[in-house]
Amino acid sequence: MKNSSHLWAKTLLAGTLLFAGLPLVNAPQSAQAATAQSVMYSSSDVVDQLYRALMNRDAETTFVYNGTTSGLKAMLQDAFEQALEKDPYTQYVLDSYGLSWRQNAYSAKVTVTMNYRETAAQTAYVQSQVKQILSNIVTTGMNDHQKVKAIHDWVVRNVKYDETYTRYTAYEALHDGTAVCQGYALLTYELLKEAGIQNLIVEGTAGGELHAWNLVNLDGTWYHLDTTWDDPVPDQGDGVDTTYYLLTDAQMKKDHNWTKTYPAANTTYQSTLDKLISTGGTQSSVYQQLARALDYATIGNGTADTSTAYVSGAALKSQVQSARTNGKTMLVFRYNGNLNSLKSDLRSLSSIGVRSISYTVQAMNSTNNDLKVTLYWQ
Repeated sequence: MKNSSHLWAKTLLAGTLLFAGLPLVNAPQSAQAATAQSVMYSSSDVVDQLYRALMNRDAETTFVYNGTTSGLKAMLQDAFEQALEKDPYTQYVLDSYGLSWRQNAYSAKVTVTMNYRETAAQTAYVQSQVKQILSNIVTTGMNDHQKVKAIHDWVVRNVKYDETYTRYTAYEALHDGTAVCQGYALLTYELLKEAGIQNLIVEGTAGGELHAWNLVNLDGTWYHLDTTWDDPVPDQGDGVDTTYYLLTDAQMKKDHNWTKTYPAANTTYQSTLDKLISTGGTQSSVYQQLARALDYATIGNGTADTSTAYVSGAALKSQVQSARTNGKTMLVFRYNGNLNSLKSDLRSLSSIGVRSISYTVQAMNSTNNDLKVTLYWQ
């Protein structure tokens, strides 16, 4: 949940895939004998040809299709979608494409044109930088849970949200240090993929705007991860929010929506960590550290984690005042109460000179009376 005393939004201006098939024109039968182009004999051959062209970032590919052409238009469009689905990264790097052909009853000469947001050289740069980043933030012995946290934090700390809404790619996120949510999601996707962690890019809306984020598979369980919405606007430097870190569908649906079908995310990450901690073993301390870093109130069998204190009323004023004195512009705390009482306590901060605030809220249990709050002020 995002609330603010001043309006700001994060949007995705995604590339549009355009089907631009030209009117069918009869072609002489000699088209099937063309020697300069590859010859395709099935729809799977066409998929493979288009996939290779996409991976090479070719601006154009031409081939001859030998076979019945009565459903050519639908076949070509479906083949292109299948080729795209084989590589989610390229699916979001592609800006537009067009299809044209000349045909007779038994063959067709097909030309596909493609426009990209990222060149082959730029994609190679992303792949090289991703390897370098992982070599710096992933250490020997890290498990996948630690890797996801390290990747999330790196993206939030090193990428700024592009308030000009002109940068969409992982290349721009790395090279320019700024991008809209599509760039965040693409960079997060590549980092997780290279680290050996299965993940998807989710399309949807958030805050009434088009949006994209990631769906991550940890030990066979899916969770939502939104590095964009965990990065404050304006940028807070090394500040890292975890309000949208490994959430369930129910938690995410409070302010995010999606229309496509994705794997279900039904298990809270807090309960996952509780189970991992309770099993003991050499990794137990690792999961305890993660629970503390995520400000979860309980660990193991429910024993209170005294490092996580609830803050409200006068105590909240005192902590905000102390943070401001130390030059800080944000505070993360647990709040024992509902949203209405939180708003009342936040309004009371005006008495200590805080005038402009923004905050995110995450309900930590089903009663909505245990809230994790990330507060920012200017």
